[in-house]
Amino acid sequence: MRPGGAGTGPQATGGAAYVCFAAQDWWYHNRAHSDFQLMRSVARDRKVLVVNSIGMRMPRPGVSTHVTRRLTRKLRSIARLVRHPLPDLPGFAVVSPVPLPLYRWPLTRRLNAGLVRVQVRAAMWWLGISDPVVVVTLPTAWDVVRPMRRRSLVFNRSDRHSAFPEADTASIEALESALLEHADHVLYVSRALMTAEAGSTGGRAWFIDHGVDTAHFRRRPPEEWPEDVRAIPGPRIGFFGALDDYLVDFDLLERLATELPEASLVLIGDSTHPMERFAHHPNVHWLGARPYESIPAYGSAFDVAIMPWLDNEWIRHANPIKLKEYLALGLPVVSTDFAELDGYRDRVRVGTTPDDFIATVRSLLAGNGLDASHTRRTSVLPYSWDSRAALLVSRTEERTEGTHRPTSAAVRTP
Repeated sequence: MRPGGAGTGPQATGGAAYVCFAAQDWWYHNRAHSDFQLMRSVARDRKVLVVNSIGMRMPRPGVSTHVTRRLTRKLRSIARLVRHPLPDLPGFAVVSPVPLPLYRWPLTRRLNAGLVRVQVRAAMWWLGISDPVVVVTLPTAWDVVRPMRRRSLVFNRSDRHSAFPEADTASIEALESALLEHADHVLYVSRALMTAEAGSTGGRAWFIDHGVDTAHFRRRPPEEWPEDVRAIPGPRIGFFGALDDYLVDFDLLERLATELPEASLVLIGDSTHPMERFAHHPNVHWLGARPYESIPAYGSAFDVAIMPWLDNEWIRHANPIKLKEYLALGLPVVSTDFAELDGYRDRVRVGTTPDDFIATVRSLLAGNGLDASHTRRTSVLPYSWDSRAALLVSRTEERTEGTHRPTSAAVRTP
């Protein structure tokens, strides 16, 4: 009997098994990301293997940020091999394959795909998984999954990855196009991106939206706030999440700190941007990354939550998960403008210019619009991750005629 087979490993109680090629790494990225949340919910009654991110390019000095740290943490992740990180979900497994993230040249792409595929197949054998539903979030997984035996292929189109600044745009666009063409289902969280790609997907596309961990993101009383945030004087303007230099408008943050000196700007999250620029602002408090488990308690200490995004291709086709998390906490939210806000403009204040953004934050701190926390939370309660996962399962498992075997067209290299 093989390891992970009947009698030794986690057993799903029904339905297909799932293999998800994630865009993040379980061991060091924020576990609020959609692929992790969806797969955790699916794993309640199915076997799930999450394949940690295989990257989109090798970090390079002078181009990438924090190169040594990124390489070190990836090596630590790889050393964990296959693990079951959630005791309450024995069917949920994570593997960190050894990748060669060199995607510009066909030969290195084929070598990398073969290397990763061998490792994923070994993990599947260990866990007793065959003919899975394959979910791909990161486009570079296409070369890996093309020849894999599978029940169906799902492209989780959570972002336009070719717009990532460090990506080889032409190579990633080609991989995205191949997935859009050959996936059995294409899931979208951005209506703008879904509309832009309608010509490539036809009836295979559907809008799943993002979910929110409604039980986790609930308002906590002051006595449950972490000590470091309680020590920061109010009122508090807060942000939690990745402080990435290709997403966050740091100039706007600095203006906010300068023009609202009476308020504290609380920033929670890892940063790829030099934070020394805020050293001369005594009202800016960068607390760094904090565990997912403690984020709602930190957020509960905010008086106003902000989403200060840059206006770029990535954001225009994005749907930040933190939007629903802020609302689930009942927080008043001020955001820069982007397309997916169209369904939230009755609950979110939009600053179309830096001056407007700052004025809106100032108005909320003065008490204009701080009395609707229950309404904000209630509005996102139907969007639990369990409900999103149920939609995913119902769509991807509705085709039961058998295992998908790639055709010659499906294995064409983009």
